[in-house]
Amino acid sequence: MSQYAIAKNPSQEDQQMSEQVAQQVQRFVQPLLEVLDAYVDCRLVETFWRTMIAIIVARTSLVLSVLGEYLTDPQHGPAGTKQLSRLLHSAKWCSGLIERFLWQQAEQRLRELEAAGEEPLCVWDGSVLEKPESEKLEGLAPVRSSKAKRLQRSRPGVFNKPGRPIVVRGWEWTAVLLCGLKGAVQVVNMRWWSRKGEQATTARAQEGQLLRECARRWGRRVLHLFDRGYAGAPWLGDLARQGVRFVMRWPKRYQLLDSKGVERKAWQIALGKRAWGAPRWIWDGQLRKLRQTSVVALPVRHAGYGGPLWLVVARRGGEPWYLLTNEPIESEEAAWQVVIAYARRWQVETSFRYGKSELHMESPRLQQWEPRRKLLLLVTLVYAFLLSLLAHEYDLLRQGLLDRWSHRTGRRARKTRAPLYRLRWALSRLWQRYPPSCMSRSSQPVRPTWSDRLAAWLIWFLVFLNLCPKSSG
Repeated sequence: MSQYAIAKNPSQEDQQMSEQVAQQVQRFVQPLLEVLDAYVDCRLVETFWRTMIAIIVARTSLVLSVLGEYLTDPQHGPAGTKQLSRLLHSAKWCSGLIERFLWQQAEQRLRELEAAGEEPLCVWDGSVLEKPESEKLEGLAPVRSSKAKRLQRSRPGVFNKPGRPIVVRGWEWTAVLLCGLKGAVQVVNMRWWSRKGEQATTARAQEGQLLRECARRWGRRVLHLFDRGYAGAPWLGDLARQGVRFVMRWPKRYQLLDSKGVERKAWQIALGKRAWGAPRWIWDGQLRKLRQTSVVALPVRHAGYGGPLWLVVARRGGEPWYLLTNEPIESEEAAWQVVIAYARRWQVETSFRYGKSELHMESPRLQQWEPRRKLLLLVTLVYAFLLSLLAHEYDLLRQGLLDRWSHRTGRRARKTRAPLYRLRWALSRLWQRYPPSCMSRSSQPVRPTWSDRLAAWLIWFLVFLNLCPKSSG
């Protein structure tokens, strides 16, 4: 096409794109809406998926008054806030409906990975939601502040004496994601829980319940990935009872039984063992660069796990990875598969960061536990929708959004495989400029016509006649 050709009106294209993405949001959550329609009024069902659009548009916080302005318009913000409050505080539905929908989406993603011949990976990790200034919110408990730890870290020109961790108020957060060796992740489950109050529980109870659910649904079809926080005999015992496949990063000072039955630390067992084959370049998601890595595997055992185990050591400069797995390592390629699979565990860390920084999951001020959990799961649905837009079938739509509403000239931004931050920013700007029809509300109230007024007066007159007492004569 010539560069001087007359193109279509840009405003029409943008309005069509706005409607197209809004309809895609509705289609994405339609199975959940059909279930929700059996519990609540149809107006609350409409508010549900319109709230997802409002969350994408509102890039400041998740305060109900802020979201209410995007549900209607700034002049009628209190009405939108009231609609959203009714949805979240309704006792006719519970947050378990959203959790069930996420499980169904994960089941579908698992079948797609198996059909493509990829290894399904189930990534586990935990974090916290920090509310340092709050006092009255239900379920607040002491949590270690990762934000304070990050700010206290010594840097060139700044020295902070290391000491005890800083503790603030907040809630615990456990997440389980599903992914393959490449591509975007799929949310399986996200839970927020507390160690205090009426909803008090423990990490072992929450994680054990999730593990039993994964084992019941998927068995040995997926490979579970765990960080060092899960290492130890209690969790190994739970994994043995459920019979699942796993890869766990083992602390180097934790002890294992070597091939001779001698109990030694992990680094002592691997000391002096030569690497298998030639080194390879493995992508480091944390440092965002390739690192030369060599691998060696050793048979080990542990008192908390009855079956055979393997210790896979990945030497990549600095501290090695000590990976404990129950997968049989009979070749060099099998050892590399364990290392490559564990490298995908960084996806859950990026999910935590995206939820806190971009989706503002630490900003809700809902006092009661269940409405707050509903709102956080609504935000999780928004995150799952944004991840769904990374599929190949939406390449043209995604590229059009990024080019027109979040253009970047830097090579790093343009070559990013999962531009979630830019994608959310593009949708927010598009819907602020061209709101979809489902979000547009007239700023002027609708005035009744003379026929409407006459009909209303007639109805009131008939009601008045029926209420008047009839004479006995």
